[in-house]
Amino acid sequence: MEFDVLIVGAGPAGLSAACRILQLAQESGEEMSVCVVEKGSEVGAHILAGTVFEPTALNELFPNWKEMGAPLNTPVTRDDIFILRNQENGLKIPNALVPRNMHNHGNYIISLGNLCRWLAEQAEGMGAEIYPGFAASEILYNDDGSIKGIATGDMGLDREGNPKDSFMPGMELHAKYTIFSEGCRGHLGKQLIEKFNLNEGKDPQHYGIGIKELWDIDPAKHEPGLVVHTTGWPLNESGTTGGSFLYHLENNQVYVGLITDLAYSNPHVSPFEEFQRLKHHPEIKKYLEGGKRVAYGARAITKGGFNALPKMSFPGGLLVGCDAGTLNSSKIKGSHTAMKSGMVAAETVFAAVKSGTQGADLPYESNFKASWLYKELYDERNFGPAMHKFGNIMGGAVAFFEQNILRGSLPITFHDTKPDYQAMKPASECKPVTYPKPDNKLTFDRLSSVFLSNTNHEEEQPCHLKLKDPDLPIRENLPKFDEPAQRYCPAGVYEVVEGDDGSKRFQINAQNCVHCKTCDIKDPAQNITWVTPEGGGGPNYPNM
Repeated sequence: MEFDVLIVGAGPAGLSAACRILQLAQESGEEMSVCVVEKGSEVGAHILAGTVFEPTALNELFPNWKEMGAPLNTPVTRDDIFILRNQENGLKIPNALVPRNMHNHGNYIISLGNLCRWLAEQAEGMGAEIYPGFAASEILYNDDGSIKGIATGDMGLDREGNPKDSFMPGMELHAKYTIFSEGCRGHLGKQLIEKFNLNEGKDPQHYGIGIKELWDIDPAKHEPGLVVHTTGWPLNESGTTGGSFLYHLENNQVYVGLITDLAYSNPHVSPFEEFQRLKHHPEIKKYLEGGKRVAYGARAITKGGFNALPKMSFPGGLLVGCDAGTLNSSKIKGSHTAMKSGMVAAETVFAAVKSGTQGADLPYESNFKASWLYKELYDERNFGPAMHKFGNIMGGAVAFFEQNILRGSLPITFHDTKPDYQAMKPASECKPVTYPKPDNKLTFDRLSSVFLSNTNHEEEQPCHLKLKDPDLPIRENLPKFDEPAQRYCPAGVYEVVEGDDGSKRFQINAQNCVHCKTCDIKDPAQNITWVTPEGGGGPNYPNM
């Protein structure tokens, strides 16, 4: 199938790009074909974010979004920020001492999945073709090395890769230009960065793992629009950085979650168990107690910021949103930046298609530099490195000085040049961490959590978690790091199983995978590669 523009991924960046291209086509009277492929079973099925949403980009894309019915129903009414000293005590930070970027006046508590569903309706209404359930599994190239398009994955293969009765071959989708917007650690984006050396001269990308639940709570405890952020406990006990959030949306519901930086060094740490512990802190427990957990999800977050941004253009294509790493970690927000990156990409690609070019290396970088997005990310370039170098408290002090006192950034730039996977120390050098058993009221195990994510994969398909060396987990990672995949995976995908004879093997329960990509990022040997399973597989997040 041939298109003018092909977009891989129906997240905020990809859908904003589709909408903006078709707006420009309508305004100029041009005919332009736009296709969006999405690996989730429906638009929004794989979308997971906090989400306190800044409407800056949406105001530009659809100035009358309120009249159009965009699902922004809960304006932020109050920010509470706490330093949790230990499992019992928390210190509320006065608003005057909070870094300016963490104030949320004018923002909304939303479901990003529902916003993406709404954006997809707008794009389809303008003529976009959107195909959920089709995973882009391969990049196609022209003879000159430029991007030709993508191929979707074969469906109906057995575990050995042989066709079953339900076999359906993949399809080639060709386009004059392809926009890759797969989200954090997109597996095609990862290939493009390597092939075109897009990260030359940049800091290595950095990541966090965000784990989130949706709760129904006691109406007497519900305060629509309340935003709560914390730092400190429980992560500080293991020398790890990150922070938690609790957002009161509509209908007596709250989002609660924990972001753990994947630069942590102790292989005994389990981000999932740290999140379970968090819910017992009085500042969190007071809202959840007596409530009911109704959804669960996890997703890696691209948080290297400006210093780690790769070159985002290459012959025939662009890399946008979290596929490139446009999240503003000082705001704990990436949706408005992803949308803007997609809109800049749309304007760049539209001009190229209109002029009759195909497969060119587009002037996206110069257009990006001319946008407010560039300035916003440049001004926060020290935030992530300062957090990693100095910890949350001193790093927060640097952020406060830059944002509240200087109203800009320091004339120097901090760098963080160690990749997250290299940060892990041998297990023998680190303090073991003992986690309490779940009480099934506030805290839960992995398998019951994965059940609430509605995760499913077609049975007997090839495993989508590829090991470069199948023996390495037991031979090297187990004796050196106590095989950390058992703990960093938030879905119980990886196990070390002991046989009757005392031998051990590395087991992959790929059916559990929630597509968070943490294993692809954090494995200390970089032995695990995440590739797309059959289209439609994975989680199906409701209202997340």
